[in-house]
Amino acid sequence: MIGEPVIIRVINIVGGPLCVAADDGQHVYDEVATLLREGRPVVLSFAGIETVIAAFMSAAIGQLYGKFSEEHVCGLFSVRDLQADDRALLDRVVRNAKAYYANPAAFDAVWKEEFTDEDACAPSTHV
Repeated sequence: MIGEPVIIRVINIVGGPLCVAADDGQHVYDEVATLLREGRPVVLSFAGIETVIAAFMSAAIGQLYGKFSEEHVCGLFSVRDLQADDRALLDRVVRNAKAYYANPAAFDAVWKEEFTDEDACAPSTHV
C-alpha cells in the first residue's frame, strides 16, 4: 500500500526563495530519499521559489538516480510548481544524471582526463 504522497515544500527547507546552494539541495535530497527508501510517494513543491540553479537541482534530484532505479523514482517521485525555465533545467539535470549513473566510471575517466592538474590555473610567478 503506497498511500497519500508526502508533500515537501522546498522553501521550508532552504528558508527562502533562492535554491542556489548544493548544501541546500543535499538537505532536500536527504528528506526525499528517506521517504523513497520507505516506499512512500513524494511530491516536491517549488511554490514560492524564484531562482534555481543546476548545482542545487543536481544535489536535490539528480543524485536520486544514483541511489534508486529510474522506475522507483518515476513511480514514487514528482515535482510541481516549477517555472518553465526551471522545468527545462530539471529535465537537463535528470538526463545528465541518468547518463552519468548508467556508467559513472567512464564519465569519471573522461573528467579526470580533461581536467588534470596541468590544466589548473596557477598564479603567475613573473615579476
